[in-house]
Amino acid sequence: MYLINCCKLKNNLFPFSAFVIFVAAELGITAGAHRLWSHKSYKAKLPLEIILMVFNSMAFQNSVIHWARDHRLHHKYCDTDADPYNASRGFFYSHVGWLLTKKNKEVLSRGKTIDASDLYNNPVLQFQRKYAIPVFASFCFILPTLIPMYLWGETFNNSWHVNLLRYIINLNVTFLVNSAAHIWGYRPYDKSIYPAQNIFVSLVALGEGFHNYHHVFPWDYKTAELGNNNLNFTTWFINLFSKIGWAYDLKTVSNEMVRARATRTGDGKDLWGWDDKDITDKDKEYTDILNSKTD
Repeated sequence: MYLINCCKLKNNLFPFSAFVIFVAAELGITAGAHRLWSHKSYKAKLPLEIILMVFNSMAFQNSVIHWARDHRLHHKYCDTDADPYNASRGFFYSHVGWLLTKKNKEVLSRGKTIDASDLYNNPVLQFQRKYAIPVFASFCFILPTLIPMYLWGETFNNSWHVNLLRYIINLNVTFLVNSAAHIWGYRPYDKSIYPAQNIFVSLVALGEGFHNYHHVFPWDYKTAELGNNNLNFTTWFINLFSKIGWAYDLKTVSNEMVRARATRTGDGKDLWGWDDKDITDKDKEYTDILNSKTD
């Protein structure tokens, strides 16, 4: 707060630009690495893929390929020793501790069983991975620092440190999905699993806190039953690009399927998303695909 207050504000553009970069970076995780590339819950045309790759690079949470591969493993073996951010080991471990320790041998062995061929074969993601150092340096640190300096005369010290604060907030907001949303909240869809409905996480993480629903139906592009855009800005973002045809084949779950799963509270089978080898034909049959190319 001190850094923001001491900035030479010109029409309040500097703190506003930091907030815009925060939202863009978060969308690179939520709409990009998470809902598009980890779960294949919708498809994106090349221009949107490039936008999301750039946004994701602003967040700098490793390459999308690495992030999505680990996230599929997280869903497949949620909160077990094979889960990279196992919440059964406590808040600190699932929040950031998993990054400070060596990967469990179960994570390493089970990780080899996760199909990530679509990620490795994606040219946009290949580009990000191949040129990781200049891409992440440019979009996460250099440009967000230089733009306020040259457009409205901000000092290097303020511009650099406020962007660094923005980056730290982006990291911790994402980490809250793995930690807080696996510990605190309601579990209306499956009471036997750690992931919970956490309104606070939904608010700060642009709709990612409806986590009990998401772990039951990981292929639903809304990651929530109601698609409440007031707490689910990511869904609003995807819907916006769906209207211009850049996002398509949006997968969602029918009311009947939600009620049936909530009634039986789950059968213990976890999926990483669409095309997981264990997803049933019946699950696919009752999934609604919006804005399909075949429509």
